[in-house]
Amino acid sequence: MTIIAAADGSALGNPGPNGWAWYIDDANWAAGGSPHGTNNQGELQAVLELLRATAGTDEPLLIMCDSKYVIDSITKWMPGWKRRGWRKADGAPVLNRDLMESLDEAMRGRDVRFEWVKGHAGHDLNEAADERANSAAKAYQAKQEPRRGPGFTMGTDAGAAVAASAAVAASAPAATPAAAVRESRVATAPAAAPLWADASDLLDGLIDSSDVAPVEVSLALSPAELTRLRSRAEAQGVSLEEALRRLI
Repeated sequence: MTIIAAADGSALGNPGPNGWAWYIDDANWAAGGSPHGTNNQGELQAVLELLRATAGTDEPLLIMCDSKYVIDSITKWMPGWKRRGWRKADGAPVLNRDLMESLDEAMRGRDVRFEWVKGHAGHDLNEAADERANSAAKAYQAKQEPRRGPGFTMGTDAGAAVAASAAVAASAPAATPAAAVRESRVATAPAAAPLWADASDLLDGLIDSSDVAPVEVSLALSPAELTRLRSRAEAQGVSLEEALRRLI
């Protein structure tokens, strides 16, 4: 079954506080951002986060974007950039190379299609993603933590996911080419737990006492996990250690 999602970015000032978001339905979405970035960076990050969140399923993925820059970068220009050592045809370095390389890695082995949709035109999924991305950017502007969303939860409650998917599909604009497949939104594969899901439950039942000496914990991360953690920490303007502490 095809998973259908919208991905969008936002920046206040461009560059300025920025946000990203992807949205499948009210039970499956995520958002984030950084204190300083561009709209294009938010758009790219939204797609990257969606690919990472759904990496645990083998289901086809249809990503709706209102950014032709994002779609063309991934589907048209990237092979040439890679052949030239991540340089454009004129020899200039590719902008946002770190995100492009991460997207290239995240796309490997995936069945992914992209569809352009006009922004701010009443498309339900695009509007939902845009609202969340903009809210994240405003949160960073106000130096507040944004609403990060539940992440990718499909497979944890198939019945609820089917109902939510059907409701969104029924309200989507009929003119969209993907409307014929929107009814097949639900994935049946097990859900992939988001790296930055709410981790407060991990400490439930533990004793919190100032008399207890600190415990040193070591954690082995893959290069990809370290890169993702570092990017999250930079987005929040904190150290890697502080970023981990915020999880608990």
